[in-house]
Amino acid sequence: MSALLEQIAHCVEFGKINQQSPYPPDMKGQPGADELAKEALEAGIRPEEVLSGGLVVGMQKVGVKFRENKVFVPQVLMSAKSMAAAMAHLKPFFASGAIQRKGTVIIGTVAGDLHDIGKNLVSMMIEGGGWEVVDLGVDVSTEKFIESIEQYPGCILGLSALLTTTMVNMEETVREIKAKHPDTRVMIGGAPLTEDFKNSIGADYYSPDPQGAVEYLEAV
Repeated sequence: MSALLEQIAHCVEFGKINQQSPYPPDMKGQPGADELAKEALEAGIRPEEVLSGGLVVGMQKVGVKFRENKVFVPQVLMSAKSMAAAMAHLKPFFASGAIQRKGTVIIGTVAGDLHDIGKNLVSMMIEGGGWEVVDLGVDVSTEKFIESIEQYPGCILGLSALLTTTMVNMEETVREIKAKHPDTRVMIGGAPLTEDFKNSIGADYYSPDPQGAVEYLEAV
């Protein structure tokens, strides 16, 4: 059984979605995360083990590689697609409560900013780590973030900005959120951001890469 979980993790790490997928070339014709997740469940492996021992392991490995510039955005996206294919088999168990999510993360790009690649990568990595992700999309108003916080009590918030011009909007959003919901943890990320900027606006965590966000969530 552990060998099957290792195979799932390997497929996620290298982006092998299913048997029909030609990527990666050295795994052409082999079953992917899709088939292997289904096989694992049919073999009696508990859904939470498929998640923690297969998907999470694979996403952690690709996350570390991405941080170290050993893989790049296209490879991470393939890993995310592989994870999603396997996750489809686990969705019914989440819905029934057989698998418990670690918590809820609300994520979005701040008002005035339409960039979403970084946000999407973080969303995929976090979901692969076993969290429920509520993705609000791009150009998200402060009011929308606050409404979502009230809809999901105890959630953690992730804000993204890629433009220096929208960093001001992020600052305003964090300030209003902390004024209304001071206990809500706020993570921030985006190319122009820094640890100093995080401190100056009162956010709780900053990471220059998606894996850092996953590691922060594991520590809270």
